[in-house]
Amino acid sequence: MELKKISNLISYALIFFIIFFLSTILSFRIILKGEMVSLPNLIGKTLEEASSELTRRKLSVVQAGAQFDTRWERGKVISQDPPYGSKLKINKVVKVTLSAGTEKVIVPRLIGRNLQNSSQILKKARLKRGEVSQVHTSEYAAGKIISQYPRAAAEIGSNSPVSLLISQGEKEEKYLMPDLIGKKTETVLAKLKELDFRVEDIRYISYPGLEAGITIKQFPPQGYLIQKKYPITLEVSKQ
Repeated sequence: MELKKISNLISYALIFFIIFFLSTILSFRIILKGEMVSLPNLIGKTLEEASSELTRRKLSVVQAGAQFDTRWERGKVISQDPPYGSKLKINKVVKVTLSAGTEKVIVPRLIGRNLQNSSQILKKARLKRGEVSQVHTSEYAAGKIISQYPRAAAEIGSNSPVSLLISQGEKEEKYLMPDLIGKKTETVLAKLKELDFRVEDIRYISYPGLEAGITIKQFPPQGYLIQKKYPITLEVSKQ
């Protein structure tokens, strides 16, 4: 009889211990599940550095993709989800996008072209106009590009600047470009022709609310120093 009581007591104690043990584990998991951590700034770090940062906070990282980026070198984090400073439950995953480096493009040939058209050509090539210098030369007409850097066909990063050297034509007297905006184009053309200036191109643009034949844009702009051989372009309103 005593043995049976002892056996029952051991069984009850064992059951109590198992229940207590399971309850403790469950409570611990609930506590861990609700634990929150602050997300660090991962921008500019490598995937390994980001993983190390997050592991210390009981988080993990996964690469969500890669994009061309001019700010960060290849392999560095350029964005993260959730963002820096967010509160996150532990054991969660943070998504990051890595830099694929700078996109490479081919420099177009600009020598012999007009300076005015260079910006549009460079924009199409995903580049931009850099420093512009001028020099007198009899080999190229005024306003023409006579040299460029980087050279044509070179492979460089997108959105990089291309520096240009522009011909000023033969050295001769310079004139201050007047303000032609808002004036009757017919009168402007007559005066420019009388003074022996060269109008190379006239473009007609619809301009609501303005009568036809009014100068709405000019190149070179007002105040620009030009020679008589320098090509002038006008945009004119039309109905």
